Amino acid sequence: MPTLRWITPNKPGPGVTTALVMASRLEVRSLKDVPKFFLRSLAAWKQVRTAPGALGASLIADPLGRTFWTLSAWETREQLYAYAKAEPHHTIVKGLRSTMRQSVFTFWEVPVGELPITWTDAKRRIAEQQAAEARS
Repeated sequence: MPTLRWITPNKPGPGVTTALVMASRLEVRSLKDVPKFFLRSLAAWKQVRTAPGALGASLIADPLGRTFWTLSAWETREQLYAYAKAEPHHTIVKGLRSTMRQSVFTFWEVPVGELPITWTDAKRRIAEQQAAEARS
């Protein structure tokens, strides 16, 4: 699986002791949707590299499984939401909605000293979130 390793776009600001972590599992409907999703995810990746408040990010692509995993850490929830609403991310998400089969998102906080988050931890939390959603 191709992986974009953890990057650290920004150092935590003065007094920032915790980070908001967001992890996602994004599955597209068919193999023909994979190239479109992958190319658009690279544009979002470029955006996160300059996003205010982004403390770290990583991406795993499993093209044959039609699945993409994202992991990011932020100074605040507001900065994460600002990134999501900014271009090109906002337009990318709107343009990919019809190609999505399933999406799972999970959020938690960690001390900034525990960054970067491991993929083992992130995938465990995503699986727990997915199971909780299936039960409800």
